[in-house]
Amino acid sequence: MIIFIGLIWLSQILRILELQNSISNQIFDVIKTTSLVLPSFINPLMPFLIILGSFFLNYKINSSNEVIIIKQYLAIKEIANLIIFFLFALILLYFVNNEYFSIKTYHKYKIEELEIRNNLKLGIPSQNEFHIENELSIFFDKHEDNVFYEIEALIYQEDQFIKSNSVEIEISKKNFNLVFQYGERILLNLDEKSKTNFDKFTYSIKNRDVEELLMDKEHFNTFDLLSHNNNEFVNQGHNRIYQYVLNIVIIFTAFKIIFLYIPKGNLFKTFLIIFLLVLFLQIINSYTIYLLNNESLSIYYYYPINFLLLISFIFTLNKFIK
Repeated sequence: MIIFIGLIWLSQILRILELQNSISNQIFDVIKTTSLVLPSFINPLMPFLIILGSFFLNYKINSSNEVIIIKQYLAIKEIANLIIFFLFALILLYFVNNEYFSIKTYHKYKIEELEIRNNLKLGIPSQNEFHIENELSIFFDKHEDNVFYEIEALIYQEDQFIKSNSVEIEISKKNFNLVFQYGERILLNLDEKSKTNFDKFTYSIKNRDVEELLMDKEHFNTFDLLSHNNNEFVNQGHNRIYQYVLNIVIIFTAFKIIFLYIPKGNLFKTFLIIFLLVLFLQIINSYTIYLLNNESLSIYYYYPINFLLLISFIFTLNKFIK
């Protein structure tokens, strides 16, 4: 899980960062923010993580013939109790993460991600200059956070020149607002030529593609998804129900794999077949969800198709894992 989630974490960091101008300024904020999304990735990866974990454990204890020793000293009842204990522990972990923890952290992640993205779109000050493409340029003596002091600014759209003591940049949901304090502005365009002094002047940059927080499927638990008015959200709720059943089957499968004893030469082939079967189940499930979202498949067919394949998987597994 650490390896998989670590790779996902790295991909999320690179996805957000604009490496050419922001890695030195934003890297720690991005690392902290992207860590909040990691619990959301555990849920879809859970079946594969359990299967892979059981493969590694089986290979380890098979290498020293410990499977034979375990079977000699543990009765079927004791092994069954062990399976039931870990079954409830893993399902509880999966349920809490799926229905509560990942939802909370994902919502916080999206808010902080938007703030970082919008800040990146705004630009990065350097060498006492700050430029927002096709909008304005600010020349300053010093700056702290989003406040610039002793500034001269050129606003291209309105042919304005502004000189003021300071300017503060405020990021709202739809605009970037530049609040100038104590200065003067010169307006030189075809419609107006004027010079005015001001105590406070606000200039807004509109329609710059500032991203807004949209509530997607990861913001909701299963019950909220099933009662949502958007069909795609409802379908995702049905998918989560199926995933609960699939994970229970995978946990039992994992214990069969752990206690499997066969010659080493056949282990890899057996592991590969099982992994591909689980992958096939998830691919078919994803495709049926796609059909549901496009109204090409009814929910009354979704469950029979996926559960029939799940039952077929169990019977197939029992044929070559005794």
